[in-house]
Amino acid sequence: MEFAERHQEWTIEDWKRVIWSDETKINHLGSDGRKYVWKDVEEGLSDRLVEGTVKFGGGNLMLWGCMGWDGVGYATKIEGKMDRELYKAILEDELQQTLNYSKSVDDIIFQQDNDPKHMSKKAQKWFQDNGVTVLKWPAQSPDLNPIEHLWNYLKRRLAEYEESANSVGELWDREVVGGDSKAGMSELIRRLAAVVRAKGGYTKS
Repeated sequence: MEFAERHQEWTIEDWKRVIWSDETKINHLGSDGRKYVWKDVEEGLSDRLVEGTVKFGGGNLMLWGCMGWDGVGYATKIEGKMDRELYKAILEDELQQTLNYSKSVDDIIFQQDNDPKHMSKKAQKWFQDNGVTVLKWPAQSPDLNPIEHLWNYLKRRLAEYEESANSVGELWDREVVGGDSKAGMSELIRRLAAVVRAKGGYTKS
């Protein structure tokens, strides 16, 4: 609620300054959780109801990426554990390249969540040394980051390809670029208004 109230007067020009970031996991031939299907009580199991599994060739791909008003920024595959050292390296490489690419935008604001590695002294020092303003982000905000629309688009596109991919590495090699950053930003503004109307409570969407 505090975040929504603080930014409800922001204009499109204000939001254009923000570079949004997040990590996501893309599974190859599988899901992390349960999947549900509808069936008649007396209906037995069939190929329609059961998803096949593989003993080898599954796995997942961890990805860090970012985007701004004009589209996607640089992304990187996360090898091993994402810790404060790796995050600082991403800031120095992929984020810096994105900022250099976005020269048309003055006073860029960087968004990240409150993960401990994001809030580490190393990361904070990098932001300070490079003059990057960080957007103050609410502690719990699963539905406010418009980059989620980009991840959904990416996963839908990769799902069309993953059955023919022999390994999770092929998913990384597959070039899938798209998504509408402007539509994501419009959705964010709509959600902020909904949060204010709900006085910080649950919204319908």
